Amino acid sequence: MKLADYFAETEGTGVLATAGADGKVDAAVYARPHVIDEETVAFIMRERLAHENLKSNHYAAYLFIERGQGYQGKRLYLRKVREETNSTLIAKLRRRNQEVYADADDSNKYLVFFRVEGVRPLVGDKPPTEQ
Repeated sequence: MKLADYFAETEGTGVLATAGADGKVDAAVYARPHVIDEETVAFIMRERLAHENLKSNHYAAYLFIERGQGYQGKRLYLRKVREETNSTLIAKLRRRNQEVYADADDSNKYLVFFRVEGVRPLVGDKPPTEQ
């Protein structure tokens, strides 16, 4: 199944993990990614630790646990390729997920784009499939 179809049709909980230059790891709950194409996903990020970590270490991992019984989902291995502060585009994407983004939130936001370097099932030891 293509990533765009998977994330459009599948509900669940996501966690984005990053690490700073010092190697200290952070994990934060994140909404499903915005799939740009089969090799690129984007997240709306605030000025918090995950965003700060990506300034010095462009690698991240995203774990998505499907809603329901058992342990189904995906692990995405990501490398940051760019970011922008296009407030019009961010507002458009936020409207798609209003339950995630508070209307009163006026913090700085960034649209951060990642290259998907590998995909693995949530559980299992298969090597990542390259995108």
